[in-house]
Amino acid sequence: MQPGESSNLLNRRQIPVRLAGRRRGFISSGWVAAVASISGSLVIACAVMSLASHGRANEVARPDQPDLEAQLAELKAKTADLVASARPRLDALSPQQRLSAPPAIWRVPGTLTQFQDCADCPQMVVIPAGEFTMGSPPSDGAAAAQHRVTIAHPFAVSKFEITFSEWDACATDGGCGGYWPDDQGWGRGNQPAINVSWENAKSYVAWLSRKTAQPYRLLSESEWEYSARAGTTTRFSLGDTLSPSQANYDGSADGSGPSEVNRQRAVPVGSFPPNGFGLHDMHGNVAEWVEDCWHDEYTAMAPTDGSAWVDGNCNGRVVRGGSWEDSDVEHRSAARTGGDKRDQFYTDGLRIARGL
Repeated sequence: MQPGESSNLLNRRQIPVRLAGRRRGFISSGWVAAVASISGSLVIACAVMSLASHGRANEVARPDQPDLEAQLAELKAKTADLVASARPRLDALSPQQRLSAPPAIWRVPGTLTQFQDCADCPQMVVIPAGEFTMGSPPSDGAAAAQHRVTIAHPFAVSKFEITFSEWDACATDGGCGGYWPDDQGWGRGNQPAINVSWENAKSYVAWLSRKTAQPYRLLSESEWEYSARAGTTTRFSLGDTLSPSQANYDGSADGSGPSEVNRQRAVPVGSFPPNGFGLHDMHGNVAEWVEDCWHDEYTAMAPTDGSAWVDGNCNGRVVRGGSWEDSDVEHRSAARTGGDKRDQFYTDGLRIARGL
């Protein structure tokens, strides 16, 4: 154990922290964010509505379309205008009003929503700028005090957890430290990469950044929760309850149960419907490393701008989303746990982000 590591962190598999407390391209679709004033007090409401035609909904951008960077530039400029117009209303709220306000999602209609930088690169989903209340309400009894976070710029997140195919492309190309993780006999291909530590995950995004000359990285913890919630305030992005038909987790009462309730292994990515942002498996399948150093609780020092919290115990790093072996409580959008940055478990993998 490293000096200063908490027992909760070291023993996260026994005592989860939540209990201790091919080618590049683009899609067009439209979304609307609404601002409403109710009973004299300003409430920021997010109304997310798809305006895309069915024929365009699954198009992915191609690298032979040279206007991708122009599309990104347009997206960022129009987002900045949206944020500039919305922030004064939010800033006028008292701290408690703002904490209680619904999420604000600043999505620009008709702009880029998905792209892929290379044949071996993950499909990336554009996540709109926005603001939300991060953490768990006191009723959850979790070590995740609520606080408001503003993400002022759009960013991209991998549509799926990183697969063995994507990881193996890195190792084949001389990246990822030449590390070939064990697949536990479950197969490679579209299975999520597992037995990956935080340090391994960092080596993957470093390789991908070199390969594409684009700023790939791990998500911050607040970006992860914002992306998982996708404009919701419920315990899960799908509501206040979760079922094994919606995610891969241990839905049994005692760790056993039939295979459709407790699959007892990772399954191919995208086996379940996406959340409201178009991301698959944000709840369950494999737990996902994020950039942040471990802290037992959110304090006044926790970033409120979407950046990673990278002081404190940086031998410990945060893991989000829960895995196939965890109960539903550990898959709440706000649930958090952690592990040593060198840990390699068959429950852990990664999802990545890219700056725009």
